[in-house]
Amino acid sequence: MTSIEATVDSLMGGLRADLERLASIPSIAFPGYPPEPVEEAHALVAALLRDAGVPRVERLDLPDTAPVVLGEIPPPEPGAPTVLLYAHYDVQPPGDVSLWKSPPFEPTPVEGGLRACGIADDKANVIAHLGMVRAYGGRPPVGVKLVIEGQEEYGSAFESHPPTDPERFACDAMVIADHGNIRPGTPTLATGLRGACEVVAEVRTLDEPRHSGEFGGAAPDALLVLLKALGTLHDVHGDVAVEGLRREDWTGTTYTEEEFRSLAGVREGVPLIGSGSLGERLWSGPAITVIGLDAPSVDHGVSAVVPYARARLNLRCHPRQDPREAQGRLVAHLRSLKPFGIPLTVRPGAAGPGYEAATGGPAYRAARTALKEAWGTEASYVATGGSIPLVNGLAKAAPGAEVLLFGAQDSMCNLHAPNERVLFSELRNTVVALCAFVREYAADFRRAGGGAA
Repeated sequence: MTSIEATVDSLMGGLRADLERLASIPSIAFPGYPPEPVEEAHALVAALLRDAGVPRVERLDLPDTAPVVLGEIPPPEPGAPTVLLYAHYDVQPPGDVSLWKSPPFEPTPVEGGLRACGIADDKANVIAHLGMVRAYGGRPPVGVKLVIEGQEEYGSAFESHPPTDPERFACDAMVIADHGNIRPGTPTLATGLRGACEVVAEVRTLDEPRHSGEFGGAAPDALLVLLKALGTLHDVHGDVAVEGLRREDWTGTTYTEEEFRSLAGVREGVPLIGSGSLGERLWSGPAITVIGLDAPSVDHGVSAVVPYARARLNLRCHPRQDPREAQGRLVAHLRSLKPFGIPLTVRPGAAGPGYEAATGGPAYRAARTALKEAWGTEASYVATGGSIPLVNGLAKAAPGAEVLLFGAQDSMCNLHAPNERVLFSELRNTVVALCAFVREYAADFRRAGGGAA
C-alpha cells in the first residue's frame, strides 16, 4: 500500500459521513421544488471545503441559477500547474418514490456502498474532490480551482458563463468528475461526448377528425403520414439512414452485449437494433430517438381519421460533428419527404455541441498512471452518448487546458433512476486517483519547466 492509499483509507470514515450528510439533502434545482435544500447543500459544500483548508471559498450567483461554490488554492510554487476540479451538488428528482427500496434522501447501506438519490451523480464526486484536498492537508502539489455547480441537472446560466470570465477559470488541466467507470473495478477515462439536438415534425391534414367509416381510405390520416416519414429515419437493420450524419469505428472499450442488455433493461428475446460495435452505435455514430408523440391515445381513440400528429425527435451526433449541421441534415431529410404527397412542417429546436478530448498531453499521462495506481489495472477509454454542456463552456474559458472525465460513478449505479447507489471502493479509488494525478502532474511540470495557466 502506498502512502497515498494509507492516507485516503484513514480518511474514508469521515468522507463517508460527509457523503451521508450531503446525500440526505434533497437539493433538486428544478422548477417547482423548494430552494431551501439547494441553499443548504451549497452551504454544506462550502463549509466542508473551508474546513479542509481551502483558503478562498466564494459564492457565484447568476440569474435564475442555483449558487455555484468556487474554491481556490494557489499554486505552491512558481511554475506549478493549476488543476480545475468540477462536480455538482444538485440532483435529479427521485421520480416514483414507490420504486425506491428506501426513502430517496435517507442514505441507506447496500452491499459495498450507499443508496440515495443523486449519491453517485454527483455527490460522491463532490466528496472525492474534498478527499483529495484533505489528503494533502489543504496544500496539494498543484494549484487547485474547485467549481461545484448547483444546477447542472436542469441547466442554467452557468453553462455559458465560464468563457465570459476566463481568468477565474484559467487552468492547465481540468477533471470533470461527472462521469465514472464502465463497470466497477475498471478505471475509465471518457474521451468523447456526443452532441445533441432536437427537431419537431408536424403534420396537419384535416380541419378536424372525420368518421373513419365514411371518410377513411381517401381522407389523409395525419398519423399515417407522420409514421411513414419516421420510418425512413432508419434502415432495415436499425442504423440511422439520414445522409451526412458522421459515423466512425470505435476503437476504445465498450460494454459486452450482456452488460448492455442488463443496463438498458432490454427484454428477453428482443434484439438490439443497428449494426457494428456497441461503441460505434452508442458513441461514435448517430442515434435518432422519438422522445414524444402527439396523437390520440389507444384508450381514448375514436373511430375517426386523425387530422393532426406531431413528434419530437432527439438526435445524438458524433463528438466532432457540429450539432447544428447534424440537425440541418435531419431537418432537410424530413422536409424532402412527402408521404402520400403530403409535406411535413419541420422545426429545429435546441442544440448542444459534443466534445472530443486530446489525449496525448501530460495530464493524460498523469491520469493513466494515477488510475492504474488506484485500481491496479490500466485505464480503459470510453465515450458517452450523454451530454455535459458545461464541458464546452469550461474548455472555451481555458482553451489550452487538457480535459479529463473520470469519477466515482459506474455504469451500473442506477444513474437518474430509482435505487441509485455508489460503491465505497469506487469512491475510495477515485480519491486515490485524484491524489496520484496531482502528484504526477506536478512532477511532470517540474520536469518540463512550466505550464499554460
